[in-house]
Amino acid sequence: MNQPTLEGRRALVTGAAGGIGAAIALDVARSGADLVLLHDRPGADLERVAAEVRATGATAGTIEADLADVDAVESIVQSALEAGGVDLVVSTAAAHEKAMTTQSDTLGLDVGLWDLVMAVNVRAPWLLARGLAPSMASSSSAAVVNVASQHGIVAAEASPAYNASKAALIHLTRSMALDLRHLGIRVNAVAPGVVDTPMVERIFDLTPDPVATRASALDTYIIERFGHPTDIARAVTFLGSDLSSWTTGTCLVVDGGQTAWR
Repeated sequence: MNQPTLEGRRALVTGAAGGIGAAIALDVARSGADLVLLHDRPGADLERVAAEVRATGATAGTIEADLADVDAVESIVQSALEAGGVDLVVSTAAAHEKAMTTQSDTLGLDVGLWDLVMAVNVRAPWLLARGLAPSMASSSSAAVVNVASQHGIVAAEASPAYNASKAALIHLTRSMALDLRHLGIRVNAVAPGVVDTPMVERIFDLTPDPVATRASALDTYIIERFGHPTDIARAVTFLGSDLSSWTTGTCLVVDGGQTAWR
């Protein structure tokens, strides 16, 4: 059976300092790509992940930027172009912890939080694709992969901004697949279920009974475990590789079967 390969690819991964983003960066590197840029917010421990990437034999540049700031997103684009460009863009970074731990329902949601979530989760992936797509047209294997969420398909309670942003990102993915097809760029999304990361643990810990909340959530999965970051990373690598060369405009749900019966 063929394994996904990204030999010769040049990649940009946002949200790469930990969790799913770090797993994606490492899997992409182990599959043969160079990491032109690893991105995360200011103050994140990017160098630790960059060192792990370099240990695989791949190159790894880093950049810190606030994705809620349009100028900062444009600086990522410019840095990628100055480094020679990319042919794989993976938008992983998201404003999720604040949106989900605040537990702001439709009546109580703060306008500022809504704007932050939409800026990071929807506007930033669009700006990155818009800025980099023209240069990616020269690649024979150009791809964009957006990391969405199962909550773009089925809603989580008291998280309207997060739910709406991930649903928008899935549909943005379809729109970009249509608009960028003439440049030879495939655009797809991955929708993870609950993945065991420190961020998810913090969300559980903010509930009245974290143990019961975790058990109740786990009970909704056909495959009786939460995801591992590598589960999502492998899906991203597949969508970035030529093994998915006839796949564009789709959303690959990687959620242990939860949305199959909710």
